Amino acid sequence: MNGVERSVEVKRRGQTLGFDAVGIATLEPNTHADELDAWLAAGHAGTMAYLHRQAAQRKHPARIIPDARVAVVTLTNYFHGSADPGPPARGQGKVAQYAWSPDYHAVLGRRLEQLATAIRDGSPGAKTRCYVDAGPVPERELAQRAGLGWIGKNMMLIHPELGSFTFIGVVLTDAPLAPDLPFAADRCGTCRACLDACPTDAFVEPHVLDARRCISYLTIEHRGDFTDAERRMVGEWAFGCDVCQDVCPWNVKFARPTADPALAPRPDLAALDLAALLDDDAPPQDFDRRFGDTPLERPGLAGMRRNAAAVLHNRGRPSP
Repeated sequence: MNGVERSVEVKRRGQTLGFDAVGIATLEPNTHADELDAWLAAGHAGTMAYLHRQAAQRKHPARIIPDARVAVVTLTNYFHGSADPGPPARGQGKVAQYAWSPDYHAVLGRRLEQLATAIRDGSPGAKTRCYVDAGPVPERELAQRAGLGWIGKNMMLIHPELGSFTFIGVVLTDAPLAPDLPFAADRCGTCRACLDACPTDAFVEPHVLDARRCISYLTIEHRGDFTDAERRMVGEWAFGCDVCQDVCPWNVKFARPTADPALAPRPDLAALDLAALLDDDAPPQDFDRRFGDTPLERPGLAGMRRNAAAVLHNRGRPSP
């Protein structure tokens, strides 16, 4: 097979594995390199020091693995339906939709490894390495370069038929695959819905997010106690935030609920019991048993207790 035929077969295999879209990107230097440097220099990464360490490879993705030629980029829809069900029930906290099901790292990781096997089968001797929202991979830029959508003003990748509620998976490889044409159009136009809806004014300007004001950053990546201002910004979100995606017209019009059984929502995640998190009588092992295979493991028990206490305080019911 030639490069085009190999690429067609890889995409076909990706579809059979459950990916909703598959594209192939080249690995030339990142065109957003100067913007990344300016963003980091402004302190917008907050306490995410790993982004500084990874900057060189994010700017030059071909350096991530030796002799890499292309990135096979996948999208997986995780939308679970109406994105704004209203305020949570008493005693519950809001959770971003991506965390309503078992940890996507494991689900997508298994599928990407199977896709990597198909790549090596079609190109004997090829090397592959899989990434799921980890490592120094500029996923959104590669997805755009692979023809899978554009980067919106809220910095989310938007696929014209799926919207932005998608997981991005990447397989870097030295296999001789034919790349797709980049998605050149910016279909946000003059729309500012995501920017104007952000409850914490986290967007400095279109395409520039100050993570230090982002609810997702505060409840997931931020380490340590909240200041009074940070606690107020959290609002009713116990983990993550979907506001800028909820209002995006491309999601309102085109996003459809996933039928992927591996991403079926768990009731205890979609409606998080805050009191249970703050129960001092519950042994720490209970958290690991309940949430060790979910995205809530990222902030851990201490982080989730901090988040739960903030939500209850914001409702005028200070935690014990």
